Amino acid sequence: MAPDMVADMTDTSHPRISKAVIPAAGLGTRFLPATKATPKEMLPVVDKPAIQYVVEEAVSAGLDDVLMITGRNKRPLEDHFDRNYELESALEKKGDADRLAKVQESSDLATMHYVRQGDPKGLGHAILCAAPHVGHEPFAVLLGDDLIDPRDPLLARMIEVQEQRGGSVIALMEVDPAQIHLYGCAAVEPTEDSDVVEVTGLVEKPDPADAPSNYAIIGRYVLDPHVFDILRKTEPGRGGEIQITDALQKLAEEHRGTDGGGAGGPVHGVVFKGRRYDTGDRGDYLRAIVRLACEREDLGPDFRTWLRSYVDEEM
Repeated sequence: MAPDMVADMTDTSHPRISKAVIPAAGLGTRFLPATKATPKEMLPVVDKPAIQYVVEEAVSAGLDDVLMITGRNKRPLEDHFDRNYELESALEKKGDADRLAKVQESSDLATMHYVRQGDPKGLGHAILCAAPHVGHEPFAVLLGDDLIDPRDPLLARMIEVQEQRGGSVIALMEVDPAQIHLYGCAAVEPTEDSDVVEVTGLVEKPDPADAPSNYAIIGRYVLDPHVFDILRKTEPGRGGEIQITDALQKLAEEHRGTDGGGAGGPVHGVVFKGRRYDTGDRGDYLRAIVRLACEREDLGPDFRTWLRSYVDEEM
C-alpha cells in the first residue's frame, strides 16, 4: 500500500481534534453579589477574565474552534471575544499600542461560537448541547473553574493520548483522601506510561470511605463523540443533574464488557502533577491571583516586595 494511502487511513481513524467546548452557563452563586450582574467567568484574574485563560489554553493545544455553552446574563462573554471598534479607535488615536494589542488579542484568539443551555440540568446536559456543533469528531471540554498553568501543557498531553489510544481521556489529580468527596473519583489500572491510567470505574463525589482511589477528576476532558448517545440516555444522578461522570462510567463499562469492542472505546486518565489554579472557590480564587501576580515579570518584583512586608506586619 502506498505511504500516502496509509496516512489517509490513519487520518480517517483518528481525525484531528480541533473543537473545544467550554460550559459557561453556571450562576456563580458562590461569588454573589459580585456575580449578580457579571458572569463569574468574567471575574478578573490579575488583568484578564478567567475565561480568557481557558480559551488561550485551548488555542495553545491546537484547538481553533471554540463553542461556549452559555445561559441568561452571559452576553458579556460574547462581547469580550468580539471586536470593540469604538474602544479600539480611541486607543489608536491615543497612540496606546500596548493596550490596543491587549484589547484585540481576545477577539483574534479563535473562531468563537455560542449556544444557550436553557434548562440548568448539569454538566452532562451542557455537553450534550454541543452535539450539533461537534458532530462525529472527538472534542475537548474545558471547565472554566480550573486554570492550568501554560508551562504545564495538560490538554496537549490528553489529546496525544486520545490520538494514540482512542476513546475518551480525562484529567486526574491526586488529592488528599479527606477531600475526595468534593470531586468525581476514578478507579484505575496502570498502563505502560507512567502518567496514563486506564479508568475502570467512576463515582461522583463519594464518601471518603467508599472512594476507589484518591484520583480526582479535574476540569479537562477529551471525549469520543459516542458520549452524546450515552448522555441522551443518562438519567439525572447526584443533585438531580445529568452527570458526565455517569456517562463516562457507562463508556468504560461498555468497553471492558465487550473485550474492547465498545463503540466509544476505552476511557483513560492522564495524571496531572503540574500547576492548577482553582477559581471556583473564593479563597482559591484569591490565592490564584496572588500566585499569578507574583510570577508576572511586570508586576511580580514590586508585588512580592509589598506582600512580604504585609505578611511581616500581620505576623
